[in-house]
Amino acid sequence: MPRFDISTDYLVRFLQDLINTPSPTGDTDWAVSFVQAELESFGIHSVKTTKGALIAYFEGLRNDRPRAMSAHLDTLGAMVSEIKPSGRLKLTALNGVMWPTVESESVTVNTRRGDHFRGSIVLQNGSVHVNKDAKTTERNADTLEVRLDERTRSAEETRLLGIDVGDFVAFDPRFETGPAGFVRSRFLDDKACVACILAALKALHDAGVSPAQRSHVLFSNYEEVGHGGADGLPEDIVELLILDMACVGEGQNGDEFHCSVCTKDSGGPYSRDFTERLRSLADRNGIELRPDVYRHYGSDGTMYWQAGGKAQVALIGPGVDTSHGYERTHVDALRDTAALIAEYLIED
Repeated sequence: MPRFDISTDYLVRFLQDLINTPSPTGDTDWAVSFVQAELESFGIHSVKTTKGALIAYFEGLRNDRPRAMSAHLDTLGAMVSEIKPSGRLKLTALNGVMWPTVESESVTVNTRRGDHFRGSIVLQNGSVHVNKDAKTTERNADTLEVRLDERTRSAEETRLLGIDVGDFVAFDPRFETGPAGFVRSRFLDDKACVACILAALKALHDAGVSPAQRSHVLFSNYEEVGHGGADGLPEDIVELLILDMACVGEGQNGDEFHCSVCTKDSGGPYSRDFTERLRSLADRNGIELRPDVYRHYGSDGTMYWQAGGKAQVALIGPGVDTSHGYERTHVDALRDTAALIAEYLIED
């Protein structure tokens, strides 16, 4: 049984607040500041990197095998790529967006001068009473557009609002929990893991326990576009534990109720020795850790290695259903992930 009391109430409450803080890739300052303030409430020092990520530092009881963990704060989102003659907006994806899943979603357009405009993603000429092909038209970046909740019928009128090409567009997450323990929202990838880290750190803080080794935690901000994993990590770390969502679906070994450990993804196998240590650590603490292979998946761990990182790398995370869509997990998976993080930090 894990030695630390993971507060499910805290974990879910922090997760909801973080998810409701928009952070599409490239526009993550609010979320970074939010996490930094939470760390400060535990007395944990952190600094922002030049690239805009966040690094937290722990002295630890020893310094012979320094380690690090990483989870990413950036999420899917979009950017204005064109203001159409109609005054509506064409979007370009900030990687990984499945366009059919965002049709009818409410969005916020964030302008250069700090104004926020509401709207929704709709099919162009989308009325079935007008367009006989509305039901069968493919949904993609060329056929979907943002319908602004403003009185604008031309590109000029939209620009007069202060909206321009390059403005970030955040999708509404629609966070919801229920008595059965499910957590349903966009962007559980990867804010669920950020919340698990904070819940683990809170448990150690409340127990008055320090990490066994000098430790660093990277909250990266460019994972969704593939270059977040090596930002600011010291060269002397011997282990890097990546926290990212676990795949759930046909042919996968994990599910929404457990933490999984990824043995291999599209970038190849993770460190065998490190992975085995995590599995043994989970076994000793009564945590059912599901080994799995992710065929269409990459992480900050692979990016760290490709950037020349020398540490062993392993990857764990809670099972998340319908990744990059309207996602869902369960508090059991979140709690087990947080508990394993806490146990890892104190493992010598």
